[in-house]
Amino acid sequence: MNILVQGAGALGSYFGGRMLEAGENVSFFVREKRANQLRDEGLKIVSPEGNFECKNVNVFTQTDEVENVDVIVLTVKGYHLDQVIPQVETIVHQTGAYVLPLLNGMEHLEKLQKAVGKEKVIGGFASIIATLNEQGHVVHTSGSSALKFGSLHPEQTDVCDKFEDLHKRVKTNLLKEENILKHMWKKYIFITAFSGVTSATQLPAGFIANVEATFEVAKKVIYEMSMLAEKEGIELTNQEIENMVKRLKKFPEEATSSMHQDLRKGLPIEVEHFHGGALRLARKHEVTIPVIETLYGVLKPYEHGKPYEVRK
Repeated sequence: MNILVQGAGALGSYFGGRMLEAGENVSFFVREKRANQLRDEGLKIVSPEGNFECKNVNVFTQTDEVENVDVIVLTVKGYHLDQVIPQVETIVHQTGAYVLPLLNGMEHLEKLQKAVGKEKVIGGFASIIATLNEQGHVVHTSGSSALKFGSLHPEQTDVCDKFEDLHKRVKTNLLKEENILKHMWKKYIFITAFSGVTSATQLPAGFIANVEATFEVAKKVIYEMSMLAEKEGIELTNQEIENMVKRLKKFPEEATSSMHQDLRKGLPIEVEHFHGGALRLARKHEVTIPVIETLYGVLKPYEHGKPYEVRK
């Protein structure tokens, strides 16, 4: 398969690198600054799943350079989606590629489907805790990783089967799911709680597990998000919901969310795509989600990076 990874942050670099390591024809579509870094430093992964380094990475920065693509793996942050949709639209038009977005939340699906057609947008998400260091190398800190995907349209069956075949050759998990929307919602539910609380407290997972009041906040976020999922037609059992609650206490004490890592670096955060998206769904269904609304208010000032420091 010919795979184009659009966005080469920690997520795109990791999964793109793993597919490159397995011998797939992988290229990256990135902004000029990241392109120069990849040309100078190469792509390097430091990971419990095995280290990998490639010095010569195929990089594009202009849409007219791209051809012969089967799948675009879209790994940009949610706040860059509107900016890159015209690029995705152009690449799909000139190559016929399918789009596999690995963005957080759910709102991106409708936006992409409107741009390139429902038959072209595959469902998917990624599970990994990783960041880029100063050299632009991937530092993978969770013990494992997974990219889950699944068909949202009958025309996607063949390309999903081909993507599934990669699982046998890569040093990560590429897993096809029959009910991908449900799995995407379960990720959205959990990460809204975990990211929200670690970022609002500016503390790692151990404080969720060991401080009962903090754990209660995260648990209530899961309950509020599960209610929204049900309103959207996603059936979750009580056991599935409680398993997500229990998972909050299973992280290593020092583990944290990507949102918290971005906040600590003074970078933009995806509060609008996690908590803001949930609030828009709540308004749509005329329900209230007070805990999520509070976290949204606490984190919103950090949306575009470190807030302006008030002069004394």
